[in-house]
Amino acid sequence: MEQRKNQKVNLDSLGPTVLSAEEKINWIRLSRAEPIGPITFFELIQRYGSAGKALDDLPEITFKGNYKRKFKIPTIEEASQELEEHHRIKADLIAFSESDYPEILRHIADPPPLISILGDRKSLQKQALAIVGARNASLNGCHFSQKLATELGSYGYQIVSGLARGIDTSAHQGALKSGTIAVLAGGIDHIYPRENRELYYSVAEQGVIIAESPFGTIPQASFFPRRNRIIAGLSLGVIIIEAAKQSGSLVTARFALEQGREVFVVPGSPLDPRSYGANMLIRQGATLIQNTDDIISGVENLGKIKPVLKQQEKKPESQENSSFNKENNAKMQQHILDLLSISPIGVDEIIRECHFSTAEVMLALLELELAGRIHRHPGGQISLKG
Repeated sequence: MEQRKNQKVNLDSLGPTVLSAEEKINWIRLSRAEPIGPITFFELIQRYGSAGKALDDLPEITFKGNYKRKFKIPTIEEASQELEEHHRIKADLIAFSESDYPEILRHIADPPPLISILGDRKSLQKQALAIVGARNASLNGCHFSQKLATELGSYGYQIVSGLARGIDTSAHQGALKSGTIAVLAGGIDHIYPRENRELYYSVAEQGVIIAESPFGTIPQASFFPRRNRIIAGLSLGVIIIEAAKQSGSLVTARFALEQGREVFVVPGSPLDPRSYGANMLIRQGATLIQNTDDIISGVENLGKIKPVLKQQEKKPESQENSSFNKENNAKMQQHILDLLSISPIGVDEIIRECHFSTAEVMLALLELELAGRIHRHPGGQISLKG
């Protein structure tokens, strides 16, 4: 199956290192600020060198982008409280720039700046495979999921899944002895579904639980695709067992392809609606698998995941702004808005249409995004915010 490539910010200079207590709090504040997503966060870090300096300049940046609403940034006290709440349940917050952050996750297009972890953090540095599938899975599907997880664990692979009902639950259960990683859609303290409470604590004790959402966040439907990108991002490959036409597992498969991962699919009966999406992936070129050996032969040559794009060279600050002023910035922002519609187009295309340097265009895009006037899409695309 053809693997897609996403535009990616050059993050090599950000890790691994040790953040000071003050800068850790600043990372929490910046990453939790209302309009800031992962890509924007790292663009700010690259431009200003630290979260603290970026926070100092946010009011000016949003003013330039004509941001109309009050900009919501957590206070130092609120960020400190979130860190304390993690420690209260023996969890921790790991920043992208810290050594415990999963190496493989660093190389996706939009890695989370911070992840909450509960359990054995060393598990995050081991090679892993994801197993995902239907929540209303068949008994045979659950048995096969558990069998694959156990056998792949015997080969030394951690098993990643989403702690959901059905296939996810069986995968975690099969991998408890060898190591498993559960990725949550809500905060690290919110067990979902509640029926998996016992499994949650078993995974925390024998593996590791991670979450991108802030502590205390109740999972919502829109959070699950973000969760799925992390499941794929932590894995060398994704194994699909029973996926219906509109299954969230298909979203995980799409992220896997965009991140350069392998997609393996267990075929199902054409008479079973739970197999429609899985069989469709096979028709589109995913690797059909029937046993553990099929998976092992498919991943043994993958090795370490590499960054998916050549990194861009960063110009010195003085060169970026030497011929730029507020009037030019305002004109360029309007020109960019005139070029955009609600249909996404590539950032590279915008840069070609503007008569300014790449750095200046990227700064204008950053200001417009923080002002809530444009929306960023996967694959380096942007559109007007609808």
